[in-house]
Amino acid sequence: MLYKSTRSKDLLIRSSEAILKGLSDDGGLFVPESIPSLDTSLTDIAGMDYRETAYTVMKLFLTDFTEEELKTCIEKAYDGKFDTPETAPLTKAGNAYYLELFHGKTIAFKDMALSILPHLLITSARKNNISNDIVILTATSGDTGKAALAGFADVPGTRIIVFYPKDGVSPIQRKQMVTEKGKNTLVVGVNGNFDDCQTAVKKMFNDSELKDRLLSKGYQFSSANSINIGRLVPQIVYYVYAYTRLLKNGRIKEGEEVNIVVPTGNFGNILAAYYAKNMGLPVRRLICASNENKVLFDFFSTGEYNRNREFILTSSPSMDILISSNLERLIYHISGDDADKNKALMESLIKDGRYGITPEMKEKLRDFRGYYASEKDTADKIRSLYEDTGYVIDTHTAVAGSAYDQYVNETGDTTSTIIASTASPFKFTRSVMTAIDGKYDSMEDFELIDELSRISNVSVPKAVEEIRNAEEIHKTNCEVSDMIDIVEGYLS
Repeated sequence: MLYKSTRSKDLLIRSSEAILKGLSDDGGLFVPESIPSLDTSLTDIAGMDYRETAYTVMKLFLTDFTEEELKTCIEKAYDGKFDTPETAPLTKAGNAYYLELFHGKTIAFKDMALSILPHLLITSARKNNISNDIVILTATSGDTGKAALAGFADVPGTRIIVFYPKDGVSPIQRKQMVTEKGKNTLVVGVNGNFDDCQTAVKKMFNDSELKDRLLSKGYQFSSANSINIGRLVPQIVYYVYAYTRLLKNGRIKEGEEVNIVVPTGNFGNILAAYYAKNMGLPVRRLICASNENKVLFDFFSTGEYNRNREFILTSSPSMDILISSNLERLIYHISGDDADKNKALMESLIKDGRYGITPEMKEKLRDFRGYYASEKDTADKIRSLYEDTGYVIDTHTAVAGSAYDQYVNETGDTTSTIIASTASPFKFTRSVMTAIDGKYDSMEDFELIDELSRISNVSVPKAVEEIRNAEEIHKTNCEVSDMIDIVEGYLS
């Protein structure tokens, strides 16, 4: 299996090289030459645990890793750091199954991929005789940053620099990042939004003079964002795992279709579900749930992607994004893997802030449905699900739950449905608790955490307890224009 860039017809590299580079030199994202088909029956996978499922899926994509190398990476990633016996449990609440992806060290779904990425990256470096230190440069809307920090902290041969929008993350998200103790870590708050951070990071990846200066000092960039194929491939696993758990528990029969609902901003998580479907997972609809930054909802409705709009800060900050980077991979696939056409569309996005796809391309999106939830819709879903079932979800998951309710009301479709529950409610406690009852608004953040634990009958996660009285170590803030100076200063 070789990998090509979404913006070049000629480049072909191995998976370990794609993981190391993160982003192609031409600005494109790496995609597999073709999406492989599952070579093990879903019934057989239903008899596997999470790690065995991960190997069954990932070996089809990462073919230049030996069996021992890949299994070692998987064993190190999916170990005792998860706080439930099952790495990604399914919980039935209301009319859907919630796939809980938040039981790792940072209580968000990013742990599922960022637990393994450091191991894939270091293995890739060894395979390609890299002696430079790998500099993980990443922008975060709240969750990727802490998950990447947790994965790479004190890993020999690596440095990690995380930029986050200073006023665009939740208090818990911020404190998780700024209390990171790893000696190879730097966390910087940026006076701007996530798109500003992400655009600046992409520019640094494409700055050949900067890369040459860092190479002369023994450093090279890689990425922990979902633009890295080493993050996307592990995300495919949990959709296959979720389906086969329903199969194992007799909730569905092999071959029976399911719907998958994903709250998304940068489009990586739902793209992984799209890849799973194309590998042979029986998926009827992929439901893309947006918050009030509904650029993806508008895209699926009209076929035009337009980022020229107000950027809205919402209670689901990890989705406060107007440039959905991973959508480029989908655009490339529906264009017939036409790198020239895709490149022209992405250049239009950079130049004009918008692009439109052809009717033929839009027809290839027929398995997707787009919906969005307002702030009121989001709060209403948290409250109604809690009142009806006692189950508490976070704001991002509530966006997905609201979108699913809209889909069912519109279509009457009763197909079994998996909702990606992407963060613990303890990560967005104030928004969750005030949605349940306005009386909680006067309480302090950690009082709210204890109250949430009481009403949900769920223990406070270790990840939250650890930061309750932790010292804030990272205090650097900067303007967008200063980000490159911050990077070079830190590495010198």
